[in-house]
Amino acid sequence: MTVNENFYHTILDNLYDGVYFVDRDRKITYWNKGAERITGYSAGEVVGNRCFDNILMHVDSRGTLLCQDLCPLAATLRDGSERTADVYLQHKDGHRVSVNIRINPLRDDRGEVVGAVEIFTDNSQKLSAIARMEAFEKLAYFDPLTGTANRRFAEITLHARYEEFKRYGWPFGLVFIDIDRFKCINDEYGHPTGDGVLKMVAKTLMNSARSFDVVARWGGDEFIVVITNVDREQLVAIANRFHTLVEQSSRAAGPVPQVTISVGATLCSSDDSEETLLERADRFMYESKNAGKNRVTADA
Repeated sequence: MTVNENFYHTILDNLYDGVYFVDRDRKITYWNKGAERITGYSAGEVVGNRCFDNILMHVDSRGTLLCQDLCPLAATLRDGSERTADVYLQHKDGHRVSVNIRINPLRDDRGEVVGAVEIFTDNSQKLSAIARMEAFEKLAYFDPLTGTANRRFAEITLHARYEEFKRYGWPFGLVFIDIDRFKCINDEYGHPTGDGVLKMVAKTLMNSARSFDVVARWGGDEFIVVITNVDREQLVAIANRFHTLVEQSSRAAGPVPQVTISVGATLCSSDDSEETLLERADRFMYESKNAGKNRVTADA
């Protein structure tokens, strides 16, 4: 490596964003410190592998796997065009991370495409979310195991959204989530694995929720998400995104049980109380359980 190459790599390693280079065969030739931080994979684990060798496993918001026929990076290698996209990559720990990717071709002196560079920015760590989590910690509204808000903060948020709905007509919805067969996971793999599954699901939910919605651990293996300013179609799409991205995720270390969730989603209506809204979301979640688990049940 020349002095100039060392110099440029030092600059790239000090970027907050993830950066990696691939050759024409999509073999990874460089992986910066930002990529290590965002994905959990060290350079030694990925350099020399191809980007579609079960490393990042990019999916879109519908859970469609992009690393084969739909890969934006492969398309850039074919046609030499720049591309951007919002996708979800899989962290080494199993949870999904929302990222914006930017892909540029690398050309030789003759202008031929000889590789590509992908730059990816962590969308999940928004300043508003960071500030909110700091507030959770200060006010004891933070669940220490999963990193979500706790039940008390969820109750406060639900009450605030309900009062806004009654006074101003601002719509909101509630998503009730339960991890399928969680007791079996604890019994078969042990409580440390069960705790890991809780963390993985929580991180996937937080990273796929909008920055102004609140994800909270309701108790045990149950989570709720208070969804602000939403109609039925949007609510169902968000609930399906949660369901699909958790199903697409898995823990990379130790035993890897298949993790799925059952989901109930409902909008607040004019004749609701806070209690009836919670009861309906909970009932829809149990309808998903009784219908075979790993699905979403929502308002008709």
